[in-house]
Amino acid sequence: MTDRPMLDRSPFLQGPYAPVTEEVTAFDLPVTGRLPAGLDGRYLRNGPNPLGSDDPGSHWFLGAGMVHGVRLRDGRAEWYRNRWVRSRTVAESLGERWPGGPVHAGMDFAANTHVIAHAGRTLATVEAGALPYELTDELDTVGPCDFDGTLPGGYAAHTKLDRRTGELHAVAYFWGWDHLQHVVVGPDGRVSGTTDVPVPDGPMVHDFALTERYVVLLDLPVTFSTDAAAAGSRLPYTWNPSHQPRLGLLPRAGTTRAVRWFEVEPCWVFHTLNAYDDGNRVVVDLCRYEGVYDMAALIGGGPPTLERWTVDPAAGRVTRQALDDRPQEFPRVDERVVSRAHRYGYSAVTALVDRATVQVDGTFRDAAFADTLLKHDLVAGTVGEHRLPRNASVGEAVFAPSTPDADEDDGYVMAFVHDPDREATDLVVLSAQDFAGPPVATVHLPARVPLGFHGSWVADG
Repeated sequence: MTDRPMLDRSPFLQGPYAPVTEEVTAFDLPVTGRLPAGLDGRYLRNGPNPLGSDDPGSHWFLGAGMVHGVRLRDGRAEWYRNRWVRSRTVAESLGERWPGGPVHAGMDFAANTHVIAHAGRTLATVEAGALPYELTDELDTVGPCDFDGTLPGGYAAHTKLDRRTGELHAVAYFWGWDHLQHVVVGPDGRVSGTTDVPVPDGPMVHDFALTERYVVLLDLPVTFSTDAAAAGSRLPYTWNPSHQPRLGLLPRAGTTRAVRWFEVEPCWVFHTLNAYDDGNRVVVDLCRYEGVYDMAALIGGGPPTLERWTVDPAAGRVTRQALDDRPQEFPRVDERVVSRAHRYGYSAVTALVDRATVQVDGTFRDAAFADTLLKHDLVAGTVGEHRLPRNASVGEAVFAPSTPDADEDDGYVMAFVHDPDREATDLVVLSAQDFAGPPVATVHLPARVPLGFHGSWVADG
C-alpha cells in the first residue's frame, strides 16, 4: 500500500470525483419546479479540485480547494460560480498575484474542506494547522484569515455555531503541538478565548461536538507519524494501535476547565451529527468506522454507520447504541439546534464513496443501495429515503429552514447531484417534510461539480 498512488490510478481523479478545469460564471439558471420564494441566500460547497501536475490530488484530501455556489433570490436562481481558493501556489499557477496575508507555521494551503459564514465573512476552512481563507460573497479570494490578528495558531475544518450566544467554536490541531486548542470566535469575528488541551502523539481531530455545557473531544488512534513524514507522505497520519482511543468532555464554563476523558473502543470518526446534554449525561450522535482505519487508503474495518454515544460521568463510561447500520456519511442537522437536543438528522448513502474508500475487493456491499439521501427521525426511530436516479451521485445534504423561526424540520434539504445524462450537476431542493417525494425544485447548473466535502446554506440577513 502506498501513501501516494499513481495519478492515473487514483479513484479520486476519475468519474464524478474528477476535477474540473475551468472557473464558470452563469446567470439566470434554468429551474425545474418552483423555488420557494422565501429561500433567499447562497448555497455553498467546498471540495478538492487539483489544478494539474503540481497539485496531483492523488489523495482526496490534498487537492486545492474550489468553492461552488448558487445564489437564490425571489424564486430565481440568480447565479452559479465556482472559484479556486487562491493560496500563493494556486494564485501563481493561475498567473495571478497572491493577495497575501498571515500564514501559520509556513502552512499556506488552498482550504478545501468546508465553507461557512460568520460575522460578515465567508470562510473556506481546512484542518491541521493552516488558516482559513476569506472569500467575497461572489467567492473571489480576499486572503488568509486570522480573525484580525486574534487567532494564535492554526484553525480547523469544522466549526459549531451556538446560535444562542453567537459564538463560533472550533477545535484545532497541528503536528507541531503537544495539545489540541479549543477556539471561540465571538459574534464580532474576533477570537474571544482559547483553551489548550494536552494530548499525546499528535492525533488527527477532524470534527468535534458541542453541547450547552461541554466541548466534546474525539482523541482517536490516527496520529502524526514521523516515519510517514520522512517517507514523503503529504498526509502523514497513520493508525497508532498504542494510542488509547477516548472521548473528552471539556467544560465550556469555569475557571479551570479541566477536561475529563473516557475510554472508548478502537474506531475512527470523521463526523458528528450533533450532541446535547441529557440531565447529567451527554448524548453524541456520529458516524463511526469500526476498528482500524487506514488514512492513506481511506479504508476502515467496516462502513461508517450512525451511532449514539451516551457519556455517563457518574459511571465513568461511554455506551454505544446503533441508530442505523446502513453505510452513510456527512451527517447534518438543522444548524439552529446545534448543541441542543435534536430530533432529525440527514446523511448521505453514496455508493461511489463507499466503493472508493471501503470496499477492498471492488464489489458492491449491498446491491440495493444506490446514491440515496437519508432523513433520520431519532424520536420515532424511523428513516426516510430519497432515492436519486440511477448512476447519479450526491454529496452532503444541508438543511435550510423555511423561515428563521420555523420548527425543526420545517424547511428544505439541499444537495448537489451529478446528472450523468447531462454530464453536469443539479442543485436539488427537497421538502424536508415530504422527503421521499419529488424535489420542490431542481436548479440546472451549466457545469459539473466534483464530489467533494462540506457546505452551508447562508441565508440573507
